[in-house]
Amino acid sequence: MGIENLIARRCTQTAVYWGNPQPDGYGGYTFDDPVEINCRWEDVTVMIADQTGASKEEIEARSVVYVTEDLDIGGMLYLGTLDDLTSTEEASPINIERGVYVIRRFGKIPSLSGDNNYLRKAYLTQWRTWNI
Repeated sequence: MGIENLIARRCTQTAVYWGNPQPDGYGGYTFDDPVEINCRWEDVTVMIADQTGASKEEIEARSVVYVTEDLDIGGMLYLGTLDDLTSTEEASPINIERGVYVIRRFGKIPSLSGDNNYLRKAYLTQWRTWNI
């Protein structure tokens, strides 16, 4: 059994993911349409090196999320389903008052068996405390 199969069995929670952040020309960002993904969401505080800026500063991540697919740095995650969101919130994660997080670091570690399986982890901060 590969690491991906193990993680997939442990990913029993649902999150809404907005990927592919693109500057909108007005200081904000646009995202692809939201999709539901399976995950394992852990609310923990860890210090990590930021992957988004030119300098590699240390930041405090508030959650670590294990997923079964690649995610974009600067993408947004919300623990819940699309049904939990209003149409305005679904249209843009920026419209969500609480509980939306920005992906500040994403890691993809290959399994030791060399079978093209990966352990994928996203490190998150609350987006209202940081601009993408």
